[in-house]
Amino acid sequence: MNINKFLDLVEIKTKIASMFPLIIGTFYTIYNFDTFNFLNFVLFFISLLLIDMSTTTVNHYLDYVRAKNKSSYNYKEHNPVRFHDLDNNLVVKTIIILLSIAVLTGIFLYLRTNIIILLLGGLSFFIGIAYSYGPLPISRTPFGEIFSGFFMGFIIFFISIYIHLANQSILMDYNYLNGLFTLYINMSELISIFLASIPLILSIANIMLVNNICDIEDDLKNNRYTLPIYLGKSKALKLFKVLTYLIYIDFIVLIVFNIIPIYGIIILPTFILIYKNMNIFIKKQSKKETFQICIKNFLIANTTYLVTFLLAFIF
Repeated sequence: MNINKFLDLVEIKTKIASMFPLIIGTFYTIYNFDTFNFLNFVLFFISLLLIDMSTTTVNHYLDYVRAKNKSSYNYKEHNPVRFHDLDNNLVVKTIIILLSIAVLTGIFLYLRTNIIILLLGGLSFFIGIAYSYGPLPISRTPFGEIFSGFFMGFIIFFISIYIHLANQSILMDYNYLNGLFTLYINMSELISIFLASIPLILSIANIMLVNNICDIEDDLKNNRYTLPIYLGKSKALKLFKVLTYLIYIDFIVLIVFNIIPIYGIIILPTFILIYKNMNIFIKKQSKKETFQICIKNFLIANTTYLVTFLLAFIF
């Protein structure tokens, strides 16, 4: 397998969805807590990237194996296992290698932090695998948007902050004595972090929602009963609009309550472009033609979110 086929197999262009929570969370930490641990950041970056890549590969592999409609666009063009005619054993070996390195770096990160990272990392790892694998993968249920949004948008965001604070007892601490495990949480900070993660939660959920809207016909033929299938296309499109509006409502809350720098005001005008792109997709739902517009919306909103912190550092 050459490098181009490998990058297509792991869908490297989509990894930005998991990298944004990590990067924005890191800048949030530096801005609010004035701390940064380089080695912990590198370990988490590697583990996160490889888990995301392995999950995508598992998803492609299982879609290829389980596909009943072998004439659809998803099967012939969108699935790299079929498109590149990859050997099944090679794909499985690739998954094992990616997961093994991800687990090893995750263990090193735990050894440098504490059990909270182990628990959150282990849970995220389990959900990442369950999303694509098992008798009923999460991606084939109406809960795909919820799990992907929450775990990628909030849990990754939280971990990217906590890895720099684990040994400082600023955000969360624990105690184990006489068989009793006690967890201490700074609720004020946790609520602020959750509010700051909402744009990521909702924009990632929207990517999954849009993807599933485009795939309704193929998913029905392949027994993938996703959220848009349960809601129907009309209601799914309304949900897409509502989530988009909520992202910008949350940005206003973050600015008003000083959770992010005042420079966050530069995010608000981007809604004009977001709204225009959103309506293009509302008019036509196509994986080939309009799906990328929703990826652009994700990039517009979250790149500007990141720039907010950069401006705060500069000025």
